[in-house]
Amino acid sequence: MAAIATVPNYTPSVWVRLCHAIPRLDLTLQTRDSVFTPDSWEYQQTLLVLSSFSAIALILSLLVVLSFLIHYCCCHRGEGGRDAEEEEEDDDASGVHGYSGKKGRGICCVTWVSVAAVTLCCVAIGIGFYGNSEANDGMYQLTSSLLTANYTLASIDLLVSDTVAGLQQSVSGPLTSLEDVFGGHKPALVPTRSCRRLSERVVSILSNLTLGRGLIPIGDGFYRANGSESIVGALTPAPPSVATTLSPSANSIPAPFSPGWAANTLMVNEDYRWLSYVLLLLLDLVVCFFILLGLAKQARWLLILMTVLAWLALFLSWGSLGLETATVVALSDFCFDPNTFVLNSTHFNSRTSTEILDYYLTCSRKMSSPFQQILTQSQRALSSIHSHLSSLERDALPRFPKAEKSLREVQQILNTTEGNFHQLVALLNCRGLNKDYVDSLKGLCYDGMEGLLYLSLYSFLSALAFTAILCSLPGAWRSFHSDSEEYEDSDSESEDPFTSHQARRPTATGSQRGALPPFYSYQGAGWTPPFSSAPPLPTPNVSSNGNPGYENLPLSDRQSPPPSYSTLPAC
Repeated sequence: MAAIATVPNYTPSVWVRLCHAIPRLDLTLQTRDSVFTPDSWEYQQTLLVLSSFSAIALILSLLVVLSFLIHYCCCHRGEGGRDAEEEEEDDDASGVHGYSGKKGRGICCVTWVSVAAVTLCCVAIGIGFYGNSEANDGMYQLTSSLLTANYTLASIDLLVSDTVAGLQQSVSGPLTSLEDVFGGHKPALVPTRSCRRLSERVVSILSNLTLGRGLIPIGDGFYRANGSESIVGALTPAPPSVATTLSPSANSIPAPFSPGWAANTLMVNEDYRWLSYVLLLLLDLVVCFFILLGLAKQARWLLILMTVLAWLALFLSWGSLGLETATVVALSDFCFDPNTFVLNSTHFNSRTSTEILDYYLTCSRKMSSPFQQILTQSQRALSSIHSHLSSLERDALPRFPKAEKSLREVQQILNTTEGNFHQLVALLNCRGLNKDYVDSLKGLCYDGMEGLLYLSLYSFLSALAFTAILCSLPGAWRSFHSDSEEYEDSDSESEDPFTSHQARRPTATGSQRGALPPFYSYQGAGWTPPFSSAPPLPTPNVSSNGNPGYENLPLSDRQSPPPSYSTLPAC
């Protein structure tokens, strides 16, 4: 097969070239080419090998996390009893929530590692949202271009069917009536039969006009389809905004490839893909948020729950990276040389003429339309029919007034046919379909490729972030005191149910200075205020009834009696 010219207004991007240049190995580690052949088992093996690198990275991540878990579970358990006294001294010196001791410095280090990992995960989530949006925009442009191309093909098929039906109606109806009217008048009967013969010729040519099969000349300017039947009617016109599944008619051969069917399938799959990534991104965002909340509140149960979800996110991140790697490489192979794949696949499935495909894929000015000959013959035939009808109107109509009605009907059908024919010529031009083809390539290979690369970067960064989170979180929540332990310690110190939890907790300053006396405390005679440098007050005289006397003391030296409460008399 000859090489196909490049697509105008489209060049593979730098990312497409770089990904296409990645070496390919099959399962036997033999080098393979980078030609996009998705149906080939050798090509599928190369994609599986590339995807397996994410599985290897997942195994390495699991080994790293398990090594950290073994370190926390085994090593710290042996050191716990030996360093208990040192930790208590550090806690007394640094306060209850301080980070100046040895244990406090360890908690602070683990916490900041977790915060840095969560920050990296948040950055990855932002990249993921952008990549998901870019990929969705590319798929939207691809489906829009396919629907526009489908509308063009459906319009071509509708114009052909209307033209053929109109000419067949004129042959079976008005032209037959004109032959009956003219009877034995040979000067009028010859042009009428010429109109019938030309109409049948145009019907024969246009009936086999289709983009799904090549046209084979059968002699004398007539053509037939490259197959046993024609597929006219396989498409029905539908606006691009209303994407309905187009099904062939009962008497037609179903088209192997329909742009409308492809657009509908891609839209459904893209909706599921977009929603899946949004849910994955939201899962990562929720995990990161609650990890920060658990570190701030020092909630052990919340961090344990987020650790379980982080395991799930780690597996999903590495799995999505493997799928994205295979998709990016396969897409780069297709976008590097799209014409070769489209030509081979369409030619293999529907046996479309290579000349027709080459004309619409490249749309070069040096190439002539493969339909130019049959369109020219049809145009000449319609012009000849119009000339014969004009001569009949000029010469035969004055002698045969009854033929006027049939003649007007034939002229009306001919005018409608010529209008449809001009529209058909415009639609069969390569510029419209080639523009849709180029737009679909740009949407898929530019925006779609860029979006997939950003999603791959998101998966890689999030996988690294969750690996670091799983390594640091166990050390964080193991260092936090649970509420049950704090309340058990406080209950062993005091059984007073009215003393608050904060009041029962000993403080560093209280252990050094001692407890202060109550503000309202009266201890009778000889009492001196604490921390007072004043001389002691003289002892008052005791009266006979046992009450201290204050008659001999100056008023300023008397102690104030404690507050007394008397019962008010009842009213």
